[in-house]
Amino acid sequence: MERIRVMLVEDHSMVRQGLKQLIELENDIKVVAEAADGIQAADFYQIEKPDIVLMDINMPKKNGLQALELIKQRDPNAKIIMLTIHQDKEYLFQSLQLGASGYVLKDADGYVLIEAIRKVFSGETYIQPSMAKELVIEFKKYLQSGKTASKKDCVLSDRELEILRLIAKGFLNKEIAKTLYISEKTVKNHVSNIFKKLKVSDRTQAAVFALKHNII
Repeated sequence: MERIRVMLVEDHSMVRQGLKQLIELENDIKVVAEAADGIQAADFYQIEKPDIVLMDINMPKKNGLQALELIKQRDPNAKIIMLTIHQDKEYLFQSLQLGASGYVLKDADGYVLIEAIRKVFSGETYIQPSMAKELVIEFKKYLQSGKTASKKDCVLSDRELEILRLIAKGFLNKEIAKTLYISEKTVKNHVSNIFKKLKVSDRTQAAVFALKHNII
């Protein structure tokens, strides 16, 4: 029987070993590679070409969202499941926008992770049910008439568009400041202006707007 080949991307070795032991209890799944940061993840993916990548978000060098984007650029068919502590819908939406095939919380029961691996391998998208509800709620809010600006009513400066694109890619203010060579305070001011112009209240809603109007 052909086994599902999995790569683990997690900066804590004890967590990686625990995940590996859990996964390899299953007869149809095996771990073929392990990476401790986002750069290793992208490099090892090119070498091993695993069927599934389990990716943490908080990691050194490149975070999970940045590594996700890099891998998907190199291989649009890559199947990546984000395995994270983050219950914030912002991270969920950014992960999906960047091409993740699944999103599972680290405190989920083991069978949830195994189910996610099998479903994503078969071509489905797997969102942990509690998080899927948040995504549906967010989209319903967005689609309510009069709640958001239309594209034609949105007038963002070139710099604001740059920052909005980075927000949609999962960059935090500190990372945006470093990328654009400006101060973090300047980034905060721009983000505040973006929210006002788009009539949104948080980064998730801004990312939704960017995706809906192809500002990516």
